[in-house]
Amino acid sequence: MDPHFKAMLEEQAASAPAETPPLHMIPRELLRGMYREQRKSQNVKTSPAEVEARDLQVGGGAGPIPARLYTPAGAAAPGPLLVYFHGGGWVIGDLETHDAHCRRLAAFSGARVMAVDYRLAPEHPFPASHDDALAATRWAFDHAAELGVDPARIGVGGDSAGGNLAACVAQDLRGDAKLRLKFQLLLYPATGPEQKTASRRDRDGPVLSSAAMEFFEAALAAANHPQGERAMPARAKDLAGLPAALVVTAGFDPLEDEGRDYAAALAAAGVSARHVNYPPLVHDFYIMGDVSPAVIEAARETAEALRAAL
Repeated sequence: MDPHFKAMLEEQAASAPAETPPLHMIPRELLRGMYREQRKSQNVKTSPAEVEARDLQVGGGAGPIPARLYTPAGAAAPGPLLVYFHGGGWVIGDLETHDAHCRRLAAFSGARVMAVDYRLAPEHPFPASHDDALAATRWAFDHAAELGVDPARIGVGGDSAGGNLAACVAQDLRGDAKLRLKFQLLLYPATGPEQKTASRRDRDGPVLSSAAMEFFEAALAAANHPQGERAMPARAKDLAGLPAALVVTAGFDPLEDEGRDYAAALAAAGVSARHVNYPPLVHDFYIMGDVSPAVIEAARETAEALRAAL
């Protein structure tokens, strides 16, 4: 493990209470606030300043939802856009938890990034988050001119649960001649849910546990929904014709295998897909920029791939 993350985890373990309540016992707003403050505090020093951020209201599945447009200094107009969905198990996370990460993507790639604050479970179970992600992406195409965006160079991206949303949007829009995505950026994506891969079975943590995944997936409540397979991109019978993809995984992450396997399945279907693995890093590493220099190095490499793709 990266020594900086190892030290962080050891410090957290030393200061943790003897007994931590299970996630379902923690009030949702408290859980969300804890996650927000933790991740924001781990991104203060490495948040690029040379990016303009503008809050928006964009189309969602059941009405307007918040979003934030990041425009790097010197960005071309019209230029490329990445529509981005934050992680957090469809339950936690928001524009603030991923603010520095989105700023890095924009600053390092030169592309605009539009982060989407989709509705969260369990108050809004499946398909709310997926409907919001799809509607927001369609909104970006419809408003490309006012955003300074070239509609021929729009991609979708996300981390963890957000990677799931990005992969699902790519599948939802496949075959739409007017809304043609150019790229999908899938950062340690949850491509199940409900998969029982070896990494899910054998890697209980350190940042994401199997119990947490069970909690998040139960809150999403896609498994028993009549259209639930829409939330499970890895189960799609045909992946041909999807946009090019970069799939990033981490070695200390229960989601490693499903990300790797989805990249392989895309490539087998004839999609231009590349898989990059960071063996020493942990789940959620992109939004912990202050913890280790390895995060910034990975962010630059990912942004360069985004620049090349769009």
